[in-house]
Order: sequence, then C-alpha cells, then structure tokens
Amino acid sequence: MSIHPKQAKFALAFFLSLPFSSAFAQSGPLNTLPDTVVSATALPTPSEEIGSTVTVITEDQIQRDQRRTVPDVLQTVPGLNVVQTGGVGGQTSVFIRGTNSNHVKVLIDGIDVSDPTQPSRAFDFGNLSTTDIERIEVLRGPQSGLYGADAIGGVISITTKKGSGPPQWKATIEGGSFGTFNQSIQVSGGTVNTNYAFSVSHILSASVPVTPLNLLPPGETRHNDFYDNWTYSGKVGADLSEIFSLNFVGRYTDAARHFTQDDSFPSFPNPDQTSSRNHEFYGLTDAVWKLFDGKFNNHLGIAYTDVGRRAFDPDSFLAFSPPLNIFAGDRIKYYWKSDLALMPGQTLYMGVEQEQEKANFNEFGFLTQGSNRNTGSYAELHSAFGDRVFLTSNIRHDENENFGGHDTWRLAPSFVIKETGTTLKASYGTGFHAPSLDQIFGPFGANPNLQPEVSKGYDFGFEQALFEKRIQFGATYFNNNIMNLIVPDPITFINENVAAAKIHGIESFVSAQISNSFQIRADYTRTIAIDATTGLELIRRPANKTSVSAVWQPIDALTLSATALWVGDWMDVPRAGGVSSVAPGYNTINLAANYKMNENLVVFGRIDNLLDKHYEDPLGFEKTGIGVYGGVRVIR
Repeated sequence: MSIHPKQAKFALAFFLSLPFSSAFAQSGPLNTLPDTVVSATALPTPSEEIGSTVTVITEDQIQRDQRRTVPDVLQTVPGLNVVQTGGVGGQTSVFIRGTNSNHVKVLIDGIDVSDPTQPSRAFDFGNLSTTDIERIEVLRGPQSGLYGADAIGGVISITTKKGSGPPQWKATIEGGSFGTFNQSIQVSGGTVNTNYAFSVSHILSASVPVTPLNLLPPGETRHNDFYDNWTYSGKVGADLSEIFSLNFVGRYTDAARHFTQDDSFPSFPNPDQTSSRNHEFYGLTDAVWKLFDGKFNNHLGIAYTDVGRRAFDPDSFLAFSPPLNIFAGDRIKYYWKSDLALMPGQTLYMGVEQEQEKANFNEFGFLTQGSNRNTGSYAELHSAFGDRVFLTSNIRHDENENFGGHDTWRLAPSFVIKETGTTLKASYGTGFHAPSLDQIFGPFGANPNLQPEVSKGYDFGFEQALFEKRIQFGATYFNNNIMNLIVPDPITFINENVAAAKIHGIESFVSAQISNSFQIRADYTRTIAIDATTGLELIRRPANKTSVSAVWQPIDALTLSATALWVGDWMDVPRAGGVSSVAPGYNTINLAANYKMNENLVVFGRIDNLLDKHYEDPLGFEKTGIGVYGGVRVIR
C-alpha cells in the first residue's frame, strides 16, 4: 500500500487544523511528570522534590499511541537514541545521553534484566512487549550511587500492572501491514488483602523488509524478516497481616526470529536466512514487613534472571556443528532494603544485596563459561527543608570477586520558587560499568584483569510553569566524562581498559494545554559525544533530535494523537564494515485514533510513517515505509 506524500501532508494539516472541542481531555499529559516519581529515590517522591531529570510514560499514553513494543515507546524520549537492527524483535540498543548501550540499568519490577551472556552485558529491548506495562520511568545521569553497576547513562525502570477491585479481563486483537497479527488477553482483580494480574501477549510480524536491495549480490532475492513472540506474565500479592505482605512477579518470553545474516569474507547478505530462538525469564519474591505504623518498612527478597539464546546460520562455514551459537546465563540476587522515616522531611533508605551471575558460551564451536559474585551496600537520605529546598544524597560500596571494591555516590538538590512556578534542579554523581562475563571469560578477547569503566557526570537546569501549568517549559545541561572504557586491542584483539569519552549536551521541552481537549509538547536534545582518545564522534549518537506530540479529543469517545520525530545525521559503521561514515538523518510522523464504542468495546487504528519515508537506521538496515494497523479491545 502506498500514499502519495502530498496526500499525507494534506491529511496531517487537515487533522491539526480541525476546530477544538471543549470536551475534557482524558488521555493524560504528554510525558509531563506525574505527582510522584519512584526511580530517582527508589521511593514514591513528589516530582518537585526530584533533582534529577526523569521522563515518565504511563499505560494510558502507551495505549493511546498504540505502541506494542518498548523500543517504539522510547523512540521519542529526550536524551535517548534507540537503534534496532532489523524489524520487530531485532537486536535493540538504547543510548542515554550519548553513553554506551551497556551503560543503562534496566529494571522490570525491580529485577535487573541485563543479559549475562551478551558481550557487554547490555539488555536487548527487542523482545520487550508493552501489554502488561503500567509505567516506564527513564532516569538520566549517573546513578550508580543507588543502583550499582551499569547505571552510567541512567536507569530505565519498568513497572508492570497490579490488579485491584472486581475481576476484569481485557482482550485485544490487531492486524495490519507487514504481516502483523497481534493478540493479548489480561485478567486482573483483587480483594481488600489480595491482588492479582495475569497476561498473555502474542506479537507476529511475518514479512518485514530489512535488507536494502543495493546490498544484495546480483540475482539474489531479498528475504523479509519474520518474528514471533509469546510473552506470559503474572503479579500476585497478599497482605497476610497488617504488618506483613508477600509479593510475587514472573515474566517469560519465548521469541523466534528469521533474519538475513552477513557473510564475513567477503561481506554480503547471505542467500539463506538465519534462525534464532530466545527465552527470557524474570522472577521475584518479595516479603514486606512494616513496623512502627509504617515508618520503618523492610523488604527481603530474591530476584532471578534466566536467559538463553541460540542461532543457526546455514551459510556459515562452521555450520557442521549446529546450532552454531548457544548462550545460556542466569543471575540470582538476594536483597534486604528498608526505608525509615527519621523525622518530618527526613527519610533514610538503605540496603544490602548479593548477586551471583554465570554464563555458558558456545560460539563457533568454542565452549567457555564464567561466573561472578558481587555484594553491594548503600544508603540514601532524602531531605526536605520546608517546602522549597530538597536534597537527595546517596553512597554505595560494591565488592566484586573479579575486580575488588568500588565506591560511588550522588547528590541531587532541587529548589522550588512557588511564587513564580519555577523549579531549579541539579545533580552530580559517579557511575561504573563492571566488565562482563564474556569480556573476562569469553572465547574471544578475554582478559581476567579488566577493571570497571568509570564516570563522573553532572547536570543542572530549570522547569517553568505558567497559567496554572497550562504552559510548561524547561532545559537541562548535562556533562559526563567516562574513563577506562573497555575496547579490544587492534592487534591482539584482547580487551583492554584504554578508551575514554567526553559527552555534553542539552535537553529542552515546551508543552501547552491549548484547550481542554487539545495539548501539544515538543522536545529537543543536543548531544555531543566524543572519543577522548581520537577526537572523533562516537557512532550512533545523533547530535540533534526533536520530537513533537499532540493529542486531541474532539468528543468524549474519540482520542486522536500525532507524533513527529526528527533525527539528525550521525556517524555509523556500514553494514559491510569499513570506515565509519555519516548516516543521513530522517523524520517520521505517526497517527493514532481510539474510539470508545461503549464501556466494553474500543476500536482503534494507527498509521506509522505517514509520509512513507525510507531510511536506514543503523546503516544497512532499512526501516519500513508506511504501515496501517487496526483492531479492537474488549473489556469485561
């Protein structure tokens, strides 16, 4: 299906020029902070008391824009660059404020979901669906003082849905372009002392064109990507008494993918597709003991991560030992954490945790394995001095069996000027990224003497509200210096701590509630990320990124939304290899509509990439043109 760009532009102009109704907008704000934020302090904290920069995305916003995967949700978040190699389910990396993709701490219901088997222990967002997600918080800046390893660029904290009230179920079915056929069912509810929520989701993309035709050898046919994802999740809680509760979380994903791999010598797309199969399980058992009328709350629990990946490339010269690559890893963490109200305006948060991770690598017929143990202890004090001055301070010590001890800390003040609606914010902190098991024990380039990558970073900025918060704007300057970066030696290919990076930039936004039914928000991010040893730009860090989102509710039953994204040029490495080169920027426009037929039925549809733009991100991986999707949701 194709639409002429002039027709698409006319449709967008017509949509935005329609008269505004006085109906009250029920779709929620456009990525403006809610009353409380959790990730910045690990406790629900009023947003005006937060010194760090946080973006919060709610379930309502995800459903309104009809984003089915977390990579799609994160595309427009300021300070982030999302890179997905291939179609839905492709390897997906997220760069926060110009740092590496493994410098992001990713938590699902408090569970560290980083992959022990990945070369740098980064989390692959490609398999993460949104069906059961209630809230996503993106916390930017070094956060290792509270969260430990990997939080150099920031933290992405995901919270799944919690049941309450009478039993309810939701069923959704959706179809559309590129062989898309998605379904989900959710059941939730609760009593005075219990709660439960279960969901099953299925994402299918049967035919997604990815490989640019100009990369194919003469006479070779392009094979489109195939992706099939089943995700099962559950959350159960019970208050066994007034002071003691138990909570359980479980999430399992089984994802299959067929995609086009490249030969190495010479490099060109293979004529046969590679097949891969991933499984991911995340579980948590958490016991809560409340003392002194809720002034001293203790959590004692176990978190578990288990991942497995296997891939078979029929065109590999080592295909005599299928499946070609097998990776399996797990992590178990025991923890105690508590919050203590010392006095009005003073809350102490502290904890101790020990984790053990291990991985097995069977790559190109080479079998290796490794393990690592880390013990961390931390303390954080959140202070409110009246209703204007707030300060969050924390300190943490990690003791690692491979590289020894490491200390990190952070300070984040906030100052509120109520008379003018102004909030001044700042933070300064340190971060570190521990060497991965692959870098220490893996089959290629292993170095048991590696030390952590370390960073020092700060930011400061303001937020201004006018006309009873109908207009808001603000800006934040950030700076981060990273040392001891791990890279392979160009001659021996052994991993070494020899690189460094200098990063700075600015994030700014403006939002306006034009009428009770129409709101609009614009974000702009400027990022300068430089390799401190060579002076060259770091790859896949666009210097400029702008997004504009608008929501219009002409009648109570109908919500329309539009999102435009502009990404500037960046440096990238061609798919075929070689010297890095400039990748041209791109822009996309997405539209979505949701119509509530009655209390039990919602009809929805969306158009992605309205202007049918064709571009590569990263280089050598083509993004799809215009896509049209639609479906229904039944609620009982």
